[in-house]
Amino acid sequence: MRVRKLQQRRGWAFTLGAIILRPTFLLTTKPDWVGGTKIPATGGCVIAMNHLSHVDPLTAAVFTHDHGRLPRYLAKSGLFKNKALGYFMRAAGQIPVERSSVSAAGAYDAAVEAVRAGECIVVYPEGTITRDPDLWPMTGKSGAARIALETGCPVIPIGQWGAQELLAPYAKRPDLFPRKTIHIVVGDPVDLSDLADQPRTAAVLAEATDRIMAAITTIVEGIRGETAPAERFDPRQAGIAEIGNPHHDKRHDKRHDKRHDKGQGREAG
Repeated sequence: MRVRKLQQRRGWAFTLGAIILRPTFLLTTKPDWVGGTKIPATGGCVIAMNHLSHVDPLTAAVFTHDHGRLPRYLAKSGLFKNKALGYFMRAAGQIPVERSSVSAAGAYDAAVEAVRAGECIVVYPEGTITRDPDLWPMTGKSGAARIALETGCPVIPIGQWGAQELLAPYAKRPDLFPRKTIHIVVGDPVDLSDLADQPRTAAVLAEATDRIMAAITTIVEGIRGETAPAERFDPRQAGIAEIGNPHHDKRHDKRHDKRHDKGQGREAG
């Protein structure tokens, strides 16, 4: 199903992934891919995708690889703490991000350097799996916009749907059969040209980020055949943690409440 020949040298990590992970992915999914040749064949670029599942990086890796590019991710630093996984990810050129930390600036610098070196950076602007109750793209972080404005590279919006059926958000076990259809549609580059020479103020970054998220959302609407909410879900306004498993906190609260109730019962007795 490859539609563009890979020109880059893969290295052992990507070669191993292509040998093991790609066939596994294709055995358990039915790819429905549209517009992949809109990804530039060469040169630095940012791919901005909506985030539905922990399987998304694998989906994006197969997709970009089959369209002639090797993806580099801004990945949460916790994944690198596992020695074997961390070794593999570093060998594949992935960039650790300390989320909600001043150390995230180092990841930004590394991403800018990679784009200037002509590489393809994959960013999930939401920063985590969407918290929207119906899995629509939620509010975005400014990372993709900042990288694009700093380097002048194109931002390629991609909408996807179906990965959540293969592995539901924060689920531990995938649902492999029957095979799940993974829809991926690539849009035209997001026009940020009028913002390129403006100071990197919060307002400018917010505008650029909103354009990127709007482009992604429009694509997802087309895939789903539905209309997204007029206002994107904001976990901060909803009082939901921006990182980590949002369901874990709820379970913890319920367990805490039960223990509290039992304690109150013993005190009453």
